Amino acid sequence: MLKRLPIALLSLAFLLNIGLVKADRLQLSALEQGSLDSSLLLDIDVAGQRLVAVGEQGAIIFSDDEGEKWRQAKVPVSAMLTAVNFLNHTAGWAVGHDGVLLSSKDSGAQWQLILDGNQLNQLRVKAIEKSISQLSVQSEYDPVELEHLEYQLDDAMFAVDEGASSPLLDIAFIDSQKGFAVGAYGLFIQTEDAGSNWHYTGHKLPNPEGLHFNRLFYSKQGELFVLGEAGLLLKSNDKGLSWESLSLPYQGSFFSMVEGDELYLMGLRGNALKRVESGVWEQIELPVKSTINDAVEVDGKLYLVGQGGALLQKAASGFEAFSKRGLLSYSAVTHLEHQLIAVGESGVTKIALEEDAENE
Repeated sequence: MLKRLPIALLSLAFLLNIGLVKADRLQLSALEQGSLDSSLLLDIDVAGQRLVAVGEQGAIIFSDDEGEKWRQAKVPVSAMLTAVNFLNHTAGWAVGHDGVLLSSKDSGAQWQLILDGNQLNQLRVKAIEKSISQLSVQSEYDPVELEHLEYQLDDAMFAVDEGASSPLLDIAFIDSQKGFAVGAYGLFIQTEDAGSNWHYTGHKLPNPEGLHFNRLFYSKQGELFVLGEAGLLLKSNDKGLSWESLSLPYQGSFFSMVEGDELYLMGLRGNALKRVESGVWEQIELPVKSTINDAVEVDGKLYLVGQGGALLQKAASGFEAFSKRGLLSYSAVTHLEHQLIAVGESGVTKIALEEDAENE
């Protein structure tokens, strides 16, 4: 919730941040946006009946009238924000570049900095050092495992020297207490106390090459998924205590998952997979070759959004175009009342769901 940034949007996000390189984005408050609903936005969520979207230069905007008028929230950083998630109608979380993790207790009007990339790097070093210490005192241990941890520690120490550079890309809570955030190069942190404390556990996941974690998804069956690059898909059946790596027929990056009659997994260049009864994933055809960045289920119907204004719906015969296709890319989508609310390169786009009935 990349949450879902494809390469094109990552590049754009990077370019838009170049002007702030000489200034410390962790010290500067979010820049005031001239046109709130038309700036680059990368994610959106609903807090009760309030819409909250995040994007460039630390911008967080919110609307209490179904997206008609927007106000800018108070945010203490100016880093690019990539994902937002509300635990309930008041408690929200946002993540972004420079390892930023923010918290709101008032439905997204004001935000506090909880972690930055420097603190995240320290959490990573301490967690790996602890695992090495625990393994080393065992009478019998796997030397390959120890070597792998030592390699990860070297990498973590290098990240400390580099500073707050690695982005967090998604955040999600699966219940009132337990939440997870993921990011580039296998960053993975979690909390068991509603965000009061966070700890690093990325070195415990089956990701030996340190691939990017783009997205989190929690299914109705209680399966927690991590979507990554190079065909990486991890699954946990015990709320993150243990993980397995799944074998897939496509080896590109994944940015979105949605649940309807089955689970659907989408990624680069219109590649999409469907999980069949046996637990095997099979490729399905989409009518576009655009990267799919996000998806949402509304009253049993599925809608996908992506690059180049791609907007699809699930029909009986498969996915098909829905509504008029925009020219600029969508990065995320949610719904409120009888409309989809998509965000992306052109800011906020509202799409009436009544069009669905007209197309049937």
